Amino acid sequence: MLEFLSLFVLIIDATLRVSTPLILAALAGLFAERSGVFDIALEGKMLGGAFAAGAVAAATGSAWLGLGAAVLASVALAMVHAYACVTHQGNQIISGMAMNILIAGLAPTLGLAWFSLGGQTPALGDGARFRPITLPFADALADVPILGEIYSEIISGHNIFVYITLAAVPITAWFLYRSRFGLRLRAVGENPEAVDTAGINVYWMRYQALIVTGILCGVAGAYLSTGQNAAFIRNMTAGQGFIALAALIFGKWRPVPTMLACFMFAFADAVQARLQGVDLPIVGVIPVQFVDALPFVLTVVVLAGFIGKSVAPKSGGIPYVKER
Repeated sequence: MLEFLSLFVLIIDATLRVSTPLILAALAGLFAERSGVFDIALEGKMLGGAFAAGAVAAATGSAWLGLGAAVLASVALAMVHAYACVTHQGNQIISGMAMNILIAGLAPTLGLAWFSLGGQTPALGDGARFRPITLPFADALADVPILGEIYSEIISGHNIFVYITLAAVPITAWFLYRSRFGLRLRAVGENPEAVDTAGINVYWMRYQALIVTGILCGVAGAYLSTGQNAAFIRNMTAGQGFIALAALIFGKWRPVPTMLACFMFAFADAVQARLQGVDLPIVGVIPVQFVDALPFVLTVVVLAGFIGKSVAPKSGGIPYVKER
């Protein structure tokens, strides 16, 4: 029983760590899509942020400068997307895919040119990484059965990104449903013509939404290269931006259900990491390829059969053209 509890605690601990970039990216997509801009470039912005954070942290030795660089790089990419899709009413899907392809090739190319390490950045030292935070009494309570293990392993021992992410969900919910900005944001995504008639600049609202999207994607990217890992690695996002989009759809564009969907996908990822090479009763050893595909299979299954009716913002994906 205690061994099972310890295993469960470790899986939940891993779930929190794995879900952090998913939640940040999903909240980023929520702001964009609530404003009426479909943004499938979450993957590219996360990857660009991860590279910027890893490169600047390696060059300066400062994790905080790396985080700042990640946010600036991601916001810059978001502005390119906004310029193409909001200002010039371009196709949002094509713009997003082009950005994903661009960053997937550009980041490792710059890494190879600057660091000559096969497209990745140098390994980061302690000062260039965000280290886990040990909460008060965590070490003293670590040997206490059940409650001590939960406190020391699940609640304590994460880096600052995890705690920021958990706080970002209720903050996002408040902004979305309780603030003037959130009311206008949702209105722009549902009926931009009415918002424009009321004297609110639709274009500027969408730009603001994409700025927030860029900030959140930048933080998610910085977490990948300076928090969860100790360097930028080629394609280190590994489809997490697309899983975040799936979680956003599964959560029906609402913050708390979206977070729970991210937890579900992260839980599947944490379980698959511990199933590799394990000899299970009756089943035996599951092939590694199948175990690795488990989170993506779950994504397809959930979206295909268990999501129910999910209604996107009515003006989502439709460029707004102001009548002269």
